[in-house]
Amino acid sequence: MILNLSDVLSEQHKTIEEDVLIEMERFGSKLGCFPIIEKEPLSIKVEHVKERELLITGKGKIVLEIPCDRCLDDVEVKVKLEFEHKITTDTEAEDQSEELDENNYIDGYSLDVEQLVYNELLTGWPTKILCSDDCKGICNVCGQNLNRGTCNCEDTSLDPRMSVIRDVFKNFKEV
Repeated sequence: MILNLSDVLSEQHKTIEEDVLIEMERFGSKLGCFPIIEKEPLSIKVEHVKERELLITGKGKIVLEIPCDRCLDDVEVKVKLEFEHKITTDTEAEDQSEELDENNYIDGYSLDVEQLVYNELLTGWPTKILCSDDCKGICNVCGQNLNRGTCNCEDTSLDPRMSVIRDVFKNFKEV
């Protein structure tokens, strides 16, 4: 969805307050492509600050289906969208001050809401996604989900941090 910012940037400096429907059905990044299961309309407010600077605030919620980092079962992850961006629409300003946010969602008098939501999802992406705190993961031999049951594989893997001690015993073994 594209919002027209001409009323905000004109001499009247009208504030835009709208509930915008998010059209995005999937979120794709280098991590993969994840379906959006549920989404609330994004309450967005665009107001004039000074000259060609705008303050964009918004709230919303999106629920994504993301695989668990340990067992790969799908997990519903709720991402709250709450943001406040101070941006400039002056494309000729080469030296923007540090308090202004970089943006790729404003082009002239248009605000691309989908790109704004994409950026917020990207920056708010959870670092670790687990189906439960006590997730057991999968067997590294056969791939069995250990939350659903055990497997008959032998666990012969030793902790790699113990390899130095193992070498000491191997070198000083009595004959």
